[in-house]
Amino acid sequence: MRYRVTATAALMCLLLTVFSAGLAACSSPPQRARTTAQRELNLAGLSYYLALGDSLSQGVQPDGAGHSVTTTRGYADRLYNVLRRGHPSLELVKLGCSGETSFTMIKGGTCDYSAGSQLAQAAAFLRAHRTHTGLVTLDIGANDPNSCFIGAPLGKILTCMRSRVKLTIADLRTILSRLRAAGGRHMLIIGMNYYVPELAGWLHGIRGKEIAVLIERLVHGYNTLLGHVYRHYHVRVANVFAAFHSSDFSDKVTVPGIGKVPRNVATICQLTWSCSRTPNEHANDMGYAIIAVAFLLADER
Repeated sequence: MRYRVTATAALMCLLLTVFSAGLAACSSPPQRARTTAQRELNLAGLSYYLALGDSLSQGVQPDGAGHSVTTTRGYADRLYNVLRRGHPSLELVKLGCSGETSFTMIKGGTCDYSAGSQLAQAAAFLRAHRTHTGLVTLDIGANDPNSCFIGAPLGKILTCMRSRVKLTIADLRTILSRLRAAGGRHMLIIGMNYYVPELAGWLHGIRGKEIAVLIERLVHGYNTLLGHVYRHYHVRVANVFAAFHSSDFSDKVTVPGIGKVPRNVATICQLTWSCSRTPNEHANDMGYAIIAVAFLLADER
């Protein structure tokens, strides 16, 4: 994927200003960053930003006891804070559901929706506000392969993933076709691909390294398939996989308290809770900020 890099630094500055008011270098975000974000996301006439997906869209993070809780510091909130600077009347509608899979997004059963499922609720919202919704973001499918990774023998992960991916891709086609039918072909939708929390396994011996390498390759292929479906439905792709340096095993980085590890392992430790004493795959504050930047820079091709 080729990002538009001309305004990357300005957009990062703008987003991190929202993320942390203490960054002196970004204390007064440049007008160029604001106008670039507006142009890239085609915000003219936007009234609603609809955020769909799983726990990432809700901004889930671990609390002091290590339990996952919903926060207001996720990527959707951060992206919203950036966009509404030029559009004070913009409203954020969050329908995401922690633990949602592509199947339950369609059928329901994980979270309660008056329409029966997250997809049905989203479609109803888009039909009611079709001419006023200018942006939809989506992250779905990250929970689908979990049963293949958690506790599975190394030799069975690949077989499990092959069957699981086929079902996820079919579900994603259903989700996007219904969103397009409800919102119209010109509605801006941005879908994200995924980072690799399992890279944290690199820290746990030879077997952990083997699993980290295998799963990185599987997620890379998984993201490629997701990208094909997104583009078929004219959905831009937020390349979170690349933003987290997920494929970079070659460059070595020293992480305090851990030592020298590949850049992708260092990044997953620095941007998520995957390497903590009570591991949690969700992004931390900086990780969510980086994800929001990836949405701002999403490629439309």
